[in-house]
Parts: sequence; structure tokens; C-alpha cells
Amino acid sequence: MDLPPGDLTSYVNNLPSGWVKEMGIRILDATPEQVSCEWQVTEKHHQGYGIVHGGVHSGVVETLASIGAALVAHPRGQRVAGLENNTSFIRAVRSGRLHAVARPVSRGRSTQVWEAWIWDEHEHLVAQGRVRLLCFDADRALG
Repeated sequence: MDLPPGDLTSYVNNLPSGWVKEMGIRILDATPEQVSCEWQVTEKHHQGYGIVHGGVHSGVVETLASIGAALVAHPRGQRVAGLENNTSFIRAVRSGRLHAVARPVSRGRSTQVWEAWIWDEHEHLVAQGRVRLLCFDADRALG
């Protein structure tokens, strides 16, 4: 993720397209210590049984971890890319507002590990995940 100058929260929230926009996710804050978001569950988030698809939870965990890790890596002249995402689905959700927070476990020079939690509007834990990210020189091409 290449970081734009200025406020990253506003930048991500105002992207004209992409997964975050399609999912209706709104980033609330983004610092090297914590990234948070919220979104309203709609049918587009559902899988066949009418509950939020696990991929949505995994995607939110990955998104928050990636934003936070990028904020740590960018001042060091680095970018980040996800290596692993392990997300556990704890409670089924059909509707309502969800919110999530990610915090760093390790902010190393070559890899970072971030954990994230997703709760429903009643503060029940819905999903929990951990993402490991690679830190690499910003001039190195991806792919």
C-alpha cells in the first residue's frame, strides 16, 4: 500500500472504488498503534445461510492490519504485503452495525504481526484474527 500525503483515514474513506468502499467500511482512526472501522451489515455481506460471510471478517482483519502496518513501515522507506491471515469466526451475525479494532503484536523490520477483533453493536465478539505482513523496500516491485 502506497501512502498518500496527509490524513490516511480520509484518503481510504474517500477512495472512489475498491473492496473497502464496496463493503461500506468506514475507517474511524488509523495510527501505528491502532486502526479501527465500522460498517452496517447488509445482504451484500451475507453468504448462503443469510449470515455475514467469513471472507468479510477476514477482509476487515486484513485491511486494518495492512493499514496499521503500512503506517509503521512507510517512515522506514518500506511497504507491506500480507503473508498470512488467520481469522476465527466466533458468532454468526445477520444484521446490525459491526466495528473492529486492530493493534500491533510485533512491528519488526522484516515482518509485522497485527491482531484484530470484530464486535457487534451489543459488544459481543464476532470474529478475531491475526495477520502477518512482510515489510520490504518501497522501490521493490510487487509480484
